[in-house]
Amino acid sequence: MTDWWSGFERDPRDAGNAGLRASDADREVVRGLLSEAFADGRLDRDEFDERADLVLRTRTLGDLPPIVRDLVPMTPAVRRPAGAMSPDEIQAKALERWRNDRREAFFGLLFVSAVTWTIWVATSRGFPWPAFVTIAALMNLLRVATSREQKVAENVRYLEKKQAKELYKRGELPPS
Repeated sequence: MTDWWSGFERDPRDAGNAGLRASDADREVVRGLLSEAFADGRLDRDEFDERADLVLRTRTLGDLPPIVRDLVPMTPAVRRPAGAMSPDEIQAKALERWRNDRREAFFGLLFVSAVTWTIWVATSRGFPWPAFVTIAALMNLLRVATSREQKVAENVRYLEKKQAKELYKRGELPPS
């Protein structure tokens, strides 16, 4: 039922379209909804007849929404431009970026530790200098692992900004 408004060529809920003349096709969309509501038992015969008569007498698109106000949602659905990600998709992508960062920090710790300790073992075995490199890599891993909310929020802001810039370049978003 939320897709019902897409049956109109121009959305009658939009104030910019309210003064435009309603076409026969627009009236037929509303009449179809009234028939469906009558068949479902949401309207009795008198209500159906009264509203159907109103539909026939409408002149502008703005006259149509009040006739069906109690039958369908009145708030316009938020339409995303083609190719735009939903907030849930952006959140999921931001979380995946954080997971990738955490994985890279972990494997970085393993790689750096393995290389430096191998060099240390193969050479002098004097002062255990690889401990400093290992500690630094471990601190980086801990920093990434413990800052999940902050990093995800940063990634969300970055992805939203990037998406807005792309949509603006394509002309699908007005400048802010």
